Amino acid sequence: MGRGGAALAHSGIARAMTGRFTFVHAAIALLIALFLLVFLAIPVFTVIYVAFTNADGSLTLSHFQSFFHLTLMRESFYNSLVVGGMSVAVSSVFALPLAYFISRFQFRGAILIQTLGVLPLIMPPFVGATAMQLLFGRSGSLNLILGDWFGINLPIMEGLNAVIWVEALHYFPFILLNLTVALNNIDRAMEESAQNLGASGFRLFRRIVFPLAMPGYMAGAALVFLKVFDDVATPLVLNVTNILAAQAYLRITSIGIDDPIGYVASVIMVAASVFALWGSTLVMRGKEYATLQRGGSTLATQRLKPWQAAIAYGWIVFVLLLVLSPHIGLLLLSFSRIWSFTVIPEAYTLQNYVTVFRESSFMLWNSALYCGIAAGLDVLIGTAIAYLMLRTRLPGRQTLDFIATSAVAIPGVVLGIGFLRTFRDFSVPLADVPLVSFWLIIAFAYTVRRLPYALRSCVASLQQVHVSMEEAAQTLGAGGRRTVTRIVVPLMAGGILAGFVTSFLTAAVELSATIMLVSATSDAPVSYGIYLYMQSIAGRGPGAALGVIAVTLVALGTYVSYRVLHSRNLRFEAHQAMK
Repeated sequence: MGRGGAALAHSGIARAMTGRFTFVHAAIALLIALFLLVFLAIPVFTVIYVAFTNADGSLTLSHFQSFFHLTLMRESFYNSLVVGGMSVAVSSVFALPLAYFISRFQFRGAILIQTLGVLPLIMPPFVGATAMQLLFGRSGSLNLILGDWFGINLPIMEGLNAVIWVEALHYFPFILLNLTVALNNIDRAMEESAQNLGASGFRLFRRIVFPLAMPGYMAGAALVFLKVFDDVATPLVLNVTNILAAQAYLRITSIGIDDPIGYVASVIMVAASVFALWGSTLVMRGKEYATLQRGGSTLATQRLKPWQAAIAYGWIVFVLLLVLSPHIGLLLLSFSRIWSFTVIPEAYTLQNYVTVFRESSFMLWNSALYCGIAAGLDVLIGTAIAYLMLRTRLPGRQTLDFIATSAVAIPGVVLGIGFLRTFRDFSVPLADVPLVSFWLIIAFAYTVRRLPYALRSCVASLQQVHVSMEEAAQTLGAGGRRTVTRIVVPLMAGGILAGFVTSFLTAAVELSATIMLVSATSDAPVSYGIYLYMQSIAGRGPGAALGVIAVTLVALGTYVSYRVLHSRNLRFEAHQAMK
């Protein structure tokens, strides 16, 4: 058979594999749709419904009018926008030079710098917030030194400044990662042409490099804004309550589940998140960013001149010290007995860790249980949706993907409020306890919150599995179920593992939904335990110890999963080379 015939045969196989669906496929899609309806669509719709209706069910805008008539609510809405926007701006200041240095210049330690640059992602901002107060607060280490040497005090950790500083320092890796990839994908010949025409330095970056990398930057900036706007724990730990997420939480927990203002705040948070995603897409619309070649093929990375090296290394060291400061501060706090008005702790102890293992070891088991259930459900649902999308023509399969992915735009506190309102009248069969007080509701919230991560990983993994391999198995007599279990799933194992690990580890430090749904301390996971400890000065040491344990477990889990995936990829490449 010639190449043309082979191509036609291959396309025929692809159409055959993606053109049929069975009752089993329809049943699986129905179960997934039911799960998403019950635990995502209905809770979010309930929040929106309550915000727009009176007690008798009639439509109204009076709740929104009441919201904007309250000075505190207007101030909170404005502050949330300011904190989100400024966090993106400060994150950009950290990330832009670092990404450019990494992608365009030669210097030692590039891999180490990239690794340390993403280190903040394994620590949620609320965990390091208290440690950063001790380092950068009014009476923190930095200001004590500046006061002694120069007689000045920097208001870094005061009010909204504190929230912006903490959020930007923890979330700037989103911009760094996306921008580095975008810069590496630019055709270097365009830069070379611009240099031949006289462009150089900042003008080259402003007119050529950055505009071509804009998609990566906007993707990272949108993620930073979403994360900051969603975060309820960090402002509360920093005692900043005039933020929209904090007000939504406080209104529902203090006034009651029927308070309409809390629902209006939740609707505005959802609208802001959706607008951020839509706005990042709108900025890109109508512009062309494609190049004819992949980056790195036509222009080698440049060697730094001595004065350039001094500037580059100076900035890199400065950023990395900031990146490591929350981790260093948290570690010192976890071993401190007394740390107040001093540059470093006055006395050290292991008692904080003893306290954690004596009083809070059950929280580690709770987190393992909740996150294990959530991650397991995520990869099951993600694998099923990926298969339905890419291997069948089942009607509505794209809708499943859209609904599951839309969870990324739903703030955790909003989902938590929706769960409380939707399931308040339901009881757990045989247990005779309210569903909203049952620990399993926390696992379901984690499942919904982390499903987009696992789904994207499973979709990407299945896209790399050629349909002809499934066709060959079926030609040899394997049925549909056996083909999936013996061929598809093993070939997707790397993506499934990556999705499981990502869902598990990110759920382990989830607090926005957790803080709404934990009804008893005995059901509390690690993230909620850290928050409780950090609410009092006496508990900051044990809280830091629990935070160090959580961050260490996340880091170890990330490293182990990386090693497993790396070794699997090496075996796959060796197998391919032997063919």
